[in-house]
Amino acid sequence: MSKIVERTLDLLELFAQEKRPLSLSDIARLLRIPVSSCHDVLQTMQARGYLYELAPRAGYYPTQRLLGLSKEIGDHDPILLRAELLLRTLRDSLDETVLLAKVSGLQANYLLVFEPSHPLRFSTKIGEPVRGLFATSGGKALLSTLDPQALDACLKTAKLKPVTKNTLVSKQALRQDIERGRERHWFLNHEESQEGVTTMSAPLRWNDTVYIVTIAGPSPRLYPQLDRAAELLTNICASLEMRPSSQPHPTSELRPKSARRSPASIEDAALAASATSPAL
Repeated sequence: MSKIVERTLDLLELFAQEKRPLSLSDIARLLRIPVSSCHDVLQTMQARGYLYELAPRAGYYPTQRLLGLSKEIGDHDPILLRAELLLRTLRDSLDETVLLAKVSGLQANYLLVFEPSHPLRFSTKIGEPVRGLFATSGGKALLSTLDPQALDACLKTAKLKPVTKNTLVSKQALRQDIERGRERHWFLNHEESQEGVTTMSAPLRWNDTVYIVTIAGPSPRLYPQLDRAAELLTNICASLEMRPSSQPHPTSELRPKSARRSPASIEDAALAASATSPAL
């Protein structure tokens, strides 16, 4: 990425972080770049209407033009238009965090985040990457889409370090876990990356691009309802791909007897959304 592009993006992110007008010297100091470089970026953005100067020596601040452009772009995003209804329905059905990430190479970044009503929740921001390939359900879902040679190469160089007592530190165990996920069409992270948090993910393809849908929440809430969540998750992904729904493998063997329950059917609202939403 060119320096001018990086500095422009850094500048916008700086205003979001600081939440106040900034002078030329403030920006140069906070971004640790030369004043002359800051001046060029500021002048260009001011001339294009993205920044304004409050008063001489009173600092600069973004105008509403960027917000307007962002809304126009977001309102016509083909992925968001197709996925939002179904994923919002999934969130409402479980009342847990639901996320959509787009895969690029060995990285995935979140495009959509739907948060639940609970004060205690799994939280992340749009644009942030899926953190870790080996101890997260999203990472395992990504790895499952690789061809055998690429997966072998990735695991060969992997350094599996324990994050919690549940983290898989054996490459053979991780490979087996990925294979189990492929068979049932979804992937589990039960407190492998963070104590007290369970996540489950499923990959889907649209226009030869891989996306990952994730459900995340505190283990005491999400873990006991894995069967229901898995059925909802896999059927939502099937609807987004416009393919027949596949029955996920039961998850009872993954949980202690006290937590087992019979699979619940997909809720009418989710089925209605699946039937009326265009394909992702």
